Amino acid sequence: MSEQIRELVSLSSRILGAGDQGDLVWGHSSARDPEGRGVWIKAAGWGLEEVTPSRVQLVSPAGEVLEGEGPRHSEYPIHTEIMAARADVGGVVHTHSPYAVALAAAGQELLPVSHAANFFVPPGVPRFTGTADLILTPALGRAVAATLADASAVFLVNHGIVTVGPTLRDATVAAIILERAAYQQWITRGFGTWPTWSDPGESVAKREHIFHPAAVEQVWEYLVRRLPGRA
Repeated sequence: MSEQIRELVSLSSRILGAGDQGDLVWGHSSARDPEGRGVWIKAAGWGLEEVTPSRVQLVSPAGEVLEGEGPRHSEYPIHTEIMAARADVGGVVHTHSPYAVALAAAGQELLPVSHAANFFVPPGVPRFTGTADLILTPALGRAVAATLADASAVFLVNHGIVTVGPTLRDATVAAIILERAAYQQWITRGFGTWPTWSDPGESVAKREHIFHPAAVEQVWEYLVRRLPGRA
């Protein structure tokens, strides 16, 4: 089982790196340990695109490295505290994706100007403003989880994004889609006119038509195929 989870976290990390969500050696994704021991997450010091199964660790809710080598990421409480608060979450992603960070820092709400944004809107993406510093403590992790509530993503304003899902596959696809949505909104605003967007009813219908579970799985498989040596 641990080999499969290590492979999953490795694939998620490499997909995020290939999707321009890497920030040098920062950013991480995690999968819930099926035995309840904590989360499987990449070791610190590696870029997302460099993550192999051997560079994935099991980290306890207290921050102890139970399996794996190397130093752990200091922001592990993002992952452990969200999973403690949300029994429905099996995977968590935290990256510093550039357009989503810029959108949140600009004080803009994510608008459903594209298919991608309908993944999140309505009700929208909540904004965590408790600190723009690293989420280094369980208390801060719990605060992020409280802001996330039952949403699938949260903006850490002036910092990054967090996305979640029932599996790490879902959370990874959500992170890719959120960055695409932010980028498309930036392009739209660049034309210098007031944008149009879907009303809530249409957004919900589009979400059901476009982002149903089978489609999300197909997107994951496509992203895996795009990785070097995986086609």
